[in-house]
Amino acid sequence: MDLLHSAGVQVVQYLQENYQGSQDWFLFISFAADLKTTFFIFFPIWFHLCEAVGIKLIWVAVIGDWLNLVFKMLFGQRPYWWVRETSYYGNTSTPVIQQFPLTCETGPGSPSGHAMDSAGIYYVMVTALLPGLLGTQHRSCAARCLRGLLWLVFWAVQVCICLSRAFLAAHFPHQVMAGIISEAFDHIPAIYSASLRRYLGTTLFLFSFALGFCLLLKALGVDLLWTLEKAKRWCDRPEWVHIDTTPFAGLLRNLGILFGLGLALNSQMYLESCKGKMGQQLPFRLSCIVASLLLLHLFDSFDLPTDRELLFYVLSFCTSTTAHLCAVALIPYCIAQVLRRGHRKIL
Repeated sequence: MDLLHSAGVQVVQYLQENYQGSQDWFLFISFAADLKTTFFIFFPIWFHLCEAVGIKLIWVAVIGDWLNLVFKMLFGQRPYWWVRETSYYGNTSTPVIQQFPLTCETGPGSPSGHAMDSAGIYYVMVTALLPGLLGTQHRSCAARCLRGLLWLVFWAVQVCICLSRAFLAAHFPHQVMAGIISEAFDHIPAIYSASLRRYLGTTLFLFSFALGFCLLLKALGVDLLWTLEKAKRWCDRPEWVHIDTTPFAGLLRNLGILFGLGLALNSQMYLESCKGKMGQQLPFRLSCIVASLLLLHLFDSFDLPTDRELLFYVLSFCTSTTAHLCAVALIPYCIAQVLRRGHRKIL
């Protein structure tokens, strides 16, 4: 593995030395590929325009990130700490690689969560766009060109994400390539009409499995916090090490979002607003998108206490649940009530 890691460090060095002017672009790409962008930007837009796509985005993101957590529990060095503690270079000079605010993630590095999650998310969005853009002319030359263009953009985005994660020294190249996989929820219709019991059962299963796996590894003598110590030791600036990059912080945030979606979809507020005639009107949908984006941004800006880890995890789950319950059910209900009252006054 040392040979593979050293080759990866050479790639990181090459990117940082030759594409330093693209630093802002690579930082933006990593930000855009983060699951928070899906949960707080992509989801409210897609959900209020096409409910099925929004639901699919949440399921793909949550299950995909859960799989990523399970895969990377056992292994995965990161370039920014491996290059400083390895004995591979011996008496020769150790390569110097630059760090950035998004470099110092605390979990294991393989496979890349950004690459793995974005592949599934963007696959869902591309396949959702194709039928609407192509219409009934899917066999025409123009339709084939448009289809090819969309998939070209998809792969271009994946390449940019891989380059970004390597440039930031957050991942080795082989880790981001291992992360590019797609999910299979496109062919599971049960997620679109799942009951609250199924959402609750799925949330409990995902949490219990991950927790049980962690306890099993701990019983076998595996130190699950080995990467956190490395991140704190080798990160250039302590403030770049964030608790929300730990594996369980992401897990509880994601499960809170999934549970919040289940609560909302099975609530009376959602049925009275989104499932009625008003739910089909474009002004209503656009109003829901704008209000949801603003509210989710407000929730995302909350500074949760980080001095007590358990409290942080609990609050992360609760705020994620509340935020998406509001975005899916409460906001549409309130907007529907306002529009109905305005309509009555006109009459």
